[in-house]
Amino acid sequence: MLIPSGRGAILAFTDWNGISPSWEWIGLDNFVRLWETDVARDAVVRTIVIAVSIMFVQNAIGLLLALGVNSQIKSRNLLRVFLFAPAVLTPVVIAYLWRNLLAPTGALNELLDAVGLDGLQREWLGDSDTAMWAIIGIVVWQFAGYSMVIFLAGLQSIPTDVYEAAALDGAGPVRRFFSIDLPLLAPAITINLMLSIIGGIKLFDQVYATTGGGPANSTETLSTLIYRFAFNSGQFSFAIALAVVLTVLVAIFAFAQYAILRRGERRAS
Repeated sequence: MLIPSGRGAILAFTDWNGISPSWEWIGLDNFVRLWETDVARDAVVRTIVIAVSIMFVQNAIGLLLALGVNSQIKSRNLLRVFLFAPAVLTPVVIAYLWRNLLAPTGALNELLDAVGLDGLQREWLGDSDTAMWAIIGIVVWQFAGYSMVIFLAGLQSIPTDVYEAAALDGAGPVRRFFSIDLPLLAPAITINLMLSIIGGIKLFDQVYATTGGGPANSTETLSTLIYRFAFNSGQFSFAIALAVVLTVLVAIFAFAQYAILRRGERRAS
Protein backbone atom coordinates (compact mmCIF):
# COMPACT_ATOMS: atom_id res chain seq x y z
CA MET A 1 0.00 0.00 0.00
CA LEU A 2 2.84 2.38 0.85
CA ILE A 3 4.65 1.89 -2.45
CA PRO A 4 1.65 2.74 -4.72
CA SER A 5 0.75 5.65 -2.42
CA GLY A 6 4.31 6.95 -2.53
CA ARG A 7 4.48 6.64 -6.31
CA GLY A 8 1.13 8.43 -6.58
CA ALA A 9 2.31 11.24 -4.31
CA ILE A 10 5.26 11.84 -6.65
CA LEU A 11 2.73 12.96 -9.29
CA ALA A 12 1.94 15.96 -7.07
CA PHE A 13 5.29 17.35 -8.20
CA THR A 14 4.47 17.07 -11.90
CA ASP A 15 2.06 18.68 -14.38
CA TRP A 16 0.29 15.40 -15.30
CA ASN A 17 -3.25 15.69 -16.71
CA GLY A 18 -4.31 12.12 -15.94
CA ILE A 19 -4.24 10.96 -19.57
CA SER A 20 -0.87 11.79 -21.08
CA PRO A 21 1.75 8.99 -20.90
CA SER A 22 4.39 11.56 -19.95
CA TRP A 23 4.68 14.43 -17.52
CA GLU A 24 7.04 17.23 -16.61
CA TRP A 25 8.65 17.64 -13.20
CA ILE A 26 7.61 21.05 -11.77
CA GLY A 27 8.75 20.71 -8.16
CA LEU A 28 6.63 22.50 -5.56
CA ASP A 29 4.63 24.56 -8.08
CA ASN A 30 1.36 22.73 -7.31
CA PHE A 31 1.75 23.42 -3.58
CA VAL A 32 2.62 27.08 -4.24
CA ARG A 33 -0.43 27.29 -6.47
CA LEU A 34 -2.54 25.74 -3.70
CA TRP A 35 -1.43 28.49 -1.32
CA GLU A 36 -2.04 31.21 -3.91
CA THR A 37 -5.47 29.94 -5.04
CA ASP A 38 -8.25 31.36 -2.89
CA VAL A 39 -10.67 28.45 -3.35
CA ALA A 40 -7.98 25.88 -2.41
CA ARG A 41 -6.64 27.85 0.56
CA ASP A 42 -10.19 28.49 1.82
CA ALA A 43 -11.00 24.79 1.42
CA VAL A 44 -8.07 23.84 3.67
CA VAL A 45 -9.20 26.24 6.41
CA ARG A 46 -12.86 25.24 5.99
CA THR A 47 -12.00 21.54 6.20
CA ILE A 48 -10.23 22.10 9.52
CA VAL A 49 -13.14 24.20 10.88
CA ILE A 50 -15.67 21.56 9.84
CA ALA A 51 -13.63 18.69 11.28
CA VAL A 52 -13.03 20.40 14.64
CA SER A 53 -16.68 21.50 14.90
CA ILE A 54 -17.94 18.00 14.15
CA MET A 55 -15.49 16.50 16.63
CA PHE A 56 -16.63 18.66 19.55
CA VAL A 57 -20.38 18.80 18.87
CA GLN A 58 -20.80 15.16 17.84
CA ASN A 59 -18.96 13.83 20.87
CA ALA A 60 -20.63 16.19 23.32
CA ILE A 61 -24.05 15.07 22.09
CA GLY A 62 -22.92 11.43 21.94
CA LEU A 63 -21.75 11.57 25.55
CA LEU A 64 -25.02 13.15 26.70
CA LEU A 65 -27.00 10.50 24.84
CA ALA A 66 -24.87 7.72 26.36
CA LEU A 67 -25.44 9.06 29.87
CA GLY A 68 -29.16 9.26 29.14
CA VAL A 69 -29.62 5.74 27.76
CA ASN A 70 -27.34 4.28 30.44
CA SER A 71 -29.93 5.17 33.07
CA GLN A 72 -32.54 2.71 34.29
CA ILE A 73 -35.41 3.94 32.12
CA LYS A 74 -37.74 1.30 30.68
CA SER A 75 -37.38 2.29 27.03
CA ARG A 76 -33.56 2.53 27.05
CA ASN A 77 -33.02 -0.38 24.64
CA LEU A 78 -35.51 1.07 22.15
CA LEU A 79 -33.86 4.48 22.47
CA ARG A 80 -30.41 3.00 21.82
CA VAL A 81 -31.60 1.41 18.58
CA PHE A 82 -33.46 4.56 17.51
CA LEU A 83 -30.50 6.86 18.18
CA PHE A 84 -27.96 4.54 16.52
CA ALA A 85 -30.10 3.87 13.43
CA PRO A 86 -28.94 6.90 11.34
CA ALA A 87 -25.31 5.75 11.66
CA VAL A 88 -25.99 2.55 9.70
CA LEU A 89 -27.48 4.38 6.71
CA THR A 90 -25.22 5.52 3.91
CA PRO A 91 -24.18 9.19 4.08
CA VAL A 92 -25.65 9.81 0.62
CA VAL A 93 -29.12 8.65 1.71
CA ILE A 94 -28.91 10.87 4.78
CA ALA A 95 -27.73 13.79 2.65
CA TYR A 96 -30.65 13.49 0.21
CA LEU A 97 -33.09 13.16 3.11
CA TRP A 98 -31.83 16.38 4.71
CA ARG A 99 -31.60 18.17 1.37
CA ASN A 100 -35.37 17.76 1.10
CA LEU A 101 -35.99 18.68 4.73
CA LEU A 102 -33.86 21.85 4.41
CA ALA A 103 -35.22 22.92 1.02
CA PRO A 104 -36.94 26.34 0.80
CA THR A 105 -40.32 24.55 0.89
CA GLY A 106 -39.04 21.74 3.11
CA ALA A 107 -40.23 20.51 6.48
CA LEU A 108 -37.97 22.75 8.58
CA ASN A 109 -39.18 25.99 6.99
CA GLU A 110 -42.77 24.74 7.11
CA LEU A 111 -42.35 24.00 10.83
CA LEU A 112 -40.87 27.45 11.51
CA ASP A 113 -43.80 29.02 9.68
CA ALA A 114 -46.31 26.91 11.62
CA VAL A 115 -44.93 28.03 15.01
CA GLY A 116 -44.76 31.69 14.01
CA LEU A 117 -41.00 31.84 13.45
CA ASP A 118 -41.20 32.53 9.74
CA GLY A 119 -38.52 35.22 10.15
CA LEU A 120 -36.01 32.41 10.70
CA GLN A 121 -36.85 30.69 7.43
CA ARG A 122 -33.82 30.27 5.20
CA GLU A 123 -32.67 28.53 2.10
CA TRP A 124 -30.43 26.58 4.48
CA LEU A 125 -28.28 24.84 1.88
CA GLY A 126 -28.47 27.64 -0.67
CA ASP A 127 -27.28 30.43 1.63
CA SER A 128 -23.50 30.78 1.98
CA ASP A 129 -23.95 31.90 5.61
CA THR A 130 -25.77 28.75 6.68
CA ALA A 131 -24.82 26.01 4.20
CA MET A 132 -21.61 24.87 5.95
CA TRP A 133 -23.27 24.78 9.37
CA ALA A 134 -26.23 22.89 7.94
CA ILE A 135 -23.85 20.22 6.63
CA ILE A 136 -22.11 20.04 10.02
CA GLY A 137 -25.53 19.55 11.60
CA ILE A 138 -26.35 16.74 9.17
CA VAL A 139 -23.09 14.89 9.96
CA VAL A 140 -23.55 15.36 13.71
CA TRP A 141 -27.16 14.14 13.48
CA GLN A 142 -26.06 10.99 11.68
CA PHE A 143 -23.02 10.03 13.77
CA ALA A 144 -23.84 11.25 17.29
CA GLY A 145 -25.47 7.83 17.84
CA TYR A 146 -22.25 6.14 16.73
CA SER A 147 -20.28 8.09 19.34
CA MET A 148 -23.00 7.27 21.86
CA VAL A 149 -22.47 3.52 21.40
CA ILE A 150 -18.73 3.81 22.11
CA PHE A 151 -19.32 5.99 25.17
CA LEU A 152 -22.05 3.59 26.33
CA ALA A 153 -19.66 0.64 26.11
CA GLY A 154 -17.18 2.63 28.20
CA LEU A 155 -19.81 3.51 30.82
CA GLN A 156 -20.96 -0.09 31.13
CA SER A 157 -17.39 -1.28 31.69
CA ILE A 158 -17.10 0.82 34.86
CA PRO A 159 -17.46 -1.51 37.90
CA THR A 160 -20.62 -0.91 39.92
CA ASP A 161 -18.68 -1.07 43.20
CA VAL A 162 -16.96 2.19 42.19
CA TYR A 163 -20.37 3.89 42.07
CA GLU A 164 -21.39 2.21 45.34
CA ALA A 165 -18.26 3.53 47.06
CA ALA A 166 -18.95 7.00 45.66
CA ALA A 167 -22.54 6.83 46.93
CA LEU A 168 -21.28 5.96 50.43
CA ASP A 169 -19.05 9.05 50.26
CA GLY A 170 -22.13 11.12 49.42
CA ALA A 171 -21.06 11.95 45.85
CA GLY A 172 -23.84 13.44 43.73
CA PRO A 173 -24.41 12.96 39.97
CA VAL A 174 -22.13 15.87 38.99
CA ARG A 175 -19.25 14.74 41.17
CA ARG A 176 -19.67 11.13 39.97
CA PHE A 177 -19.50 12.33 36.39
CA PHE A 178 -16.30 14.35 36.82
CA SER A 179 -14.60 12.01 39.31
CA ILE A 180 -15.61 8.61 37.92
CA ASP A 181 -17.27 8.68 34.49
CA LEU A 182 -15.04 11.17 32.71
CA PRO A 183 -11.64 9.76 33.86
CA LEU A 184 -12.67 6.15 33.21
CA LEU A 185 -14.09 7.06 29.81
CA ALA A 186 -10.66 8.25 28.64
CA PRO A 187 -10.14 5.32 26.18
CA ALA A 188 -13.62 5.85 24.69
CA ILE A 189 -12.96 9.59 24.39
CA THR A 190 -9.68 8.88 22.58
CA ILE A 191 -11.38 6.59 20.06
CA ASN A 192 -14.33 8.90 19.47
CA LEU A 193 -12.24 12.03 19.02
CA MET A 194 -9.88 10.35 16.58
CA LEU A 195 -12.67 8.79 14.50
CA SER A 196 -14.69 12.02 14.33
CA ILE A 197 -11.76 14.31 13.44
CA ILE A 198 -10.54 11.95 10.71
CA GLY A 199 -14.08 11.55 9.35
CA GLY A 200 -14.54 15.33 9.37
CA ILE A 201 -11.30 15.99 7.50
CA LYS A 202 -12.26 13.44 4.82
CA LEU A 203 -15.86 14.70 4.54
CA PHE A 204 -17.14 14.29 0.98
CA ASP A 205 -20.47 12.46 0.53
CA GLN A 206 -22.67 14.79 2.54
CA VAL A 207 -21.17 17.89 0.92
CA TYR A 208 -21.31 16.59 -2.63
CA ALA A 209 -24.89 15.27 -2.32
CA THR A 210 -26.30 18.40 -0.68
CA THR A 211 -24.51 21.43 -2.11
CA GLY A 212 -21.82 20.11 -4.47
CA GLY A 213 -19.43 22.58 -2.81
CA GLY A 214 -21.67 25.63 -3.35
CA PRO A 215 -23.10 28.15 -3.06
CA ALA A 216 -20.14 30.21 -4.28
CA ASN A 217 -17.68 27.55 -3.03
CA SER A 218 -18.82 28.22 0.57
CA THR A 219 -18.97 24.48 1.40
CA GLU A 220 -16.04 23.34 -0.69
CA THR A 221 -13.82 20.97 1.29
CA LEU A 222 -10.50 19.40 0.37
CA SER A 223 -12.23 16.16 -0.66
CA THR A 224 -14.76 17.82 -2.98
CA LEU A 225 -12.04 20.02 -4.44
CA ILE A 226 -9.86 16.98 -5.15
CA TYR A 227 -12.76 15.40 -7.03
CA ARG A 228 -13.50 18.61 -8.95
CA PHE A 229 -9.92 19.22 -10.08
CA ALA A 230 -9.26 15.56 -10.90
CA PHE A 231 -12.44 14.55 -12.73
CA ASN A 232 -14.09 17.80 -13.85
CA SER A 233 -11.09 19.79 -15.05
CA GLY A 234 -8.48 17.07 -15.58
CA GLN A 235 -5.86 18.73 -13.34
CA PHE A 236 -4.72 15.47 -11.78
CA SER A 237 -1.37 16.58 -10.46
CA PHE A 238 -2.93 19.55 -8.64
CA ALA A 239 -5.64 17.27 -7.27
CA ILE A 240 -2.96 14.90 -5.99
CA ALA A 241 -1.18 17.84 -4.32
CA LEU A 242 -4.48 18.57 -2.51
CA ALA A 243 -4.73 14.89 -1.56
CA VAL A 244 -1.22 15.02 -0.12
CA VAL A 245 -2.25 18.01 2.03
CA LEU A 246 -5.37 16.11 3.12
CA THR A 247 -3.25 13.10 4.12
CA VAL A 248 -0.81 15.29 6.05
CA LEU A 249 -3.70 16.95 7.91
CA VAL A 250 -5.16 13.57 8.89
CA ALA A 251 -1.75 12.40 10.10
CA ILE A 252 -1.07 15.58 12.11
CA PHE A 253 -4.46 15.60 13.84
CA ALA A 254 -4.44 11.85 14.48
CA PHE A 255 -0.93 11.73 15.97
CA ALA A 256 -1.39 14.94 17.98
CA GLN A 257 -4.70 13.73 19.40
CA TYR A 258 -3.31 10.29 20.16
CA ALA A 259 -0.31 11.72 21.99
CA ILE A 260 -2.38 14.20 24.04
CA LEU A 261 -5.18 11.81 24.89
CA ARG A 262 -2.89 8.90 25.75
CA ARG A 263 -1.09 11.19 28.18
CA GLY A 264 -4.50 12.01 29.69
CA GLU A 265 -5.35 8.31 29.92
CA ARG A 266 -2.11 7.56 31.79
CA ARG A 267 -2.81 10.36 34.24
CA ALA A 268 -6.36 9.06 34.82
CA SER A 269 -5.26 5.46 35.39
